[in-house]
Amino acid sequence: MRAGPPSVLSPVEFWFRDHTSSGRRPSMPVYVGIDVHRKRSQVAVVDDEGSVRVNRNVPNGVAAVLAVIGDLPIGAPVAFEAAYGWGWLEQLLEDYGFEPHLVHPLRCKAIASARLKNDKVDAATLAQLLRADLLPEAWIAPMQVRQQRALLRHRCQLVRLRTLLRNRVHAVLADLGCDRPGSYFTAPGRAWLQELDLPDASQWVVDDLLGIMDALKEPIDALDRQLLATARGDPRVAALTRLPGVGTLTALMIVAEVGDVTRFPSARKLAAWAGLTPTVRGSDLTVRHGHISKQGSDWLRWILYEAAQTAKRSPEFAAAYQAIAHRRGKKIATTAIARRLLARAYHVLRAVQDRPDHREPR
Repeated sequence: MRAGPPSVLSPVEFWFRDHTSSGRRPSMPVYVGIDVHRKRSQVAVVDDEGSVRVNRNVPNGVAAVLAVIGDLPIGAPVAFEAAYGWGWLEQLLEDYGFEPHLVHPLRCKAIASARLKNDKVDAATLAQLLRADLLPEAWIAPMQVRQQRALLRHRCQLVRLRTLLRNRVHAVLADLGCDRPGSYFTAPGRAWLQELDLPDASQWVVDDLLGIMDALKEPIDALDRQLLATARGDPRVAALTRLPGVGTLTALMIVAEVGDVTRFPSARKLAAWAGLTPTVRGSDLTVRHGHISKQGSDWLRWILYEAAQTAKRSPEFAAAYQAIAHRRGKKIATTAIARRLLARAYHVLRAVQDRPDHREPR
């Protein structure tokens, strides 16, 4: 059986036809490596003996990729890096019966440190690593998780844009010596802004900034309603909001970014994946601990750091925060609280996951 029906005879099928007397494809396993780029991708097919049978550069798209690999057996493994815009390729492979393997780009040293590096070499190296079972793989989040992440990240970016606009209003008025004790953006603050006698250019800038902020309010409010509706049906969110510093949207972000918590055998592993553990360099009897690695999800680290700003004042973490801050400083102490908060979140999520009646929300 073929994985997907290409519209033209693929190079793989030509090779299969030439190497079998009956014209049928052999049952030998094959391995595919794809070096994904924004507009084009390099596709390499390697047989069980390690020989590169096909290595072709094709434009991104279903028809072009299937023209190269469409005649491979169902379940053929395909490796590709977690590069820009890989989602369409993963969906294509799932739809046509291939076995996708997402490669961790930072750990794929055979590509990163190669002396000869180009697309053909990279694609073939991915296929060879897959064949040798030496592929450093990353977890492929289900579509539902990726969509949830997209909504939460979109909301965060809109809120950041609104904050940038507010800061710009503050900067324009500060340059003119205008200030008031309260917020500029409440109803009394807006009334105060309207009464100011500003120069023409400054008034123009402030009016434009306020107009864009008003336009952002509707999509942010719509996202909040959608996300809060999702949170109401998720027991993981309800459990996480019992932690200090964790509100509903923070809990949703933790759930979406972590995904399947059972893939981490311990809280320490989750903290390392999130980039909240220090780097270690050791040789003989010398061991040096550096800054946190900052690998993994930037969004998870950011939301945990924001939650730690509140959690460090709670009775559960205040003593630990003060002790670490006295020895190492406030920034390192806040990062330590973020790491401890993630460890607590891990155990909460595992407890919810292990309930007999637990079901993943749709």
